Amino acid sequence: MGFISFPAAAGVAGFGFVLLAVVINVAYVRGRLPLPVGAKDFDAVAASFAAVGDALKKPSVAAPAGWVCTTVFAAGMLSVLWRGGSGPEAWALVGFAGVLMQNVAFTCVEALRFGMASAAERDRDSVAGLWSLSNVLFGFNQVFLAIALFGFTVAGASTGLIPTWHSWLGYISAALLFVASATSPYNADGANRTALIGFLGWLGWAGWIIACSVALLRY
Repeated sequence: MGFISFPAAAGVAGFGFVLLAVVINVAYVRGRLPLPVGAKDFDAVAASFAAVGDALKKPSVAAPAGWVCTTVFAAGMLSVLWRGGSGPEAWALVGFAGVLMQNVAFTCVEALRFGMASAAERDRDSVAGLWSLSNVLFGFNQVFLAIALFGFTVAGASTGLIPTWHSWLGYISAALLFVASATSPYNADGANRTALIGFLGWLGWAGWIIACSVALLRY
């Protein structure tokens, strides 16, 4: 970029992703928009999607920018952690793959929301299958966050980029997200019994990214 190094740009992207994620989720909550595994009965879910209108579109406008930020952040992590070879630093490849898979999976989750809104306006019964698909996919998506956290944490700890406390944050958050992902089939109806586990894992993921972004800015 000329005036900023690539690792620093990746650090800025990491901060950008966390900021966008918070803004988008706040917009969903404030707008009372239906969310995957929202613990609502099906009739309430269908009614919410039928009435959502253009409110669904506004927060989704920022979603592509978030995926760009995570990709740049992950590429920056890979660039400083792995320089070839098959040592512990190669786990950064696993971390990078996890971020890419997460972006693909969450793109599908985001698109499914529009499918459910359209179906709810025309044939409410058709929302049921899409709702279950969205819930399980949203839950399974957490395993990709766990993969990203684990891969980058192993590589980062081996190179000294990530200190001990940061490593523990990464491993614990990865474990929480994996558990939440593994129980996704039991949350197909929207009654998420592991919501707190997944939420804590996501908070750890966000905090882990912020700490990594600071490290990248200093690199």
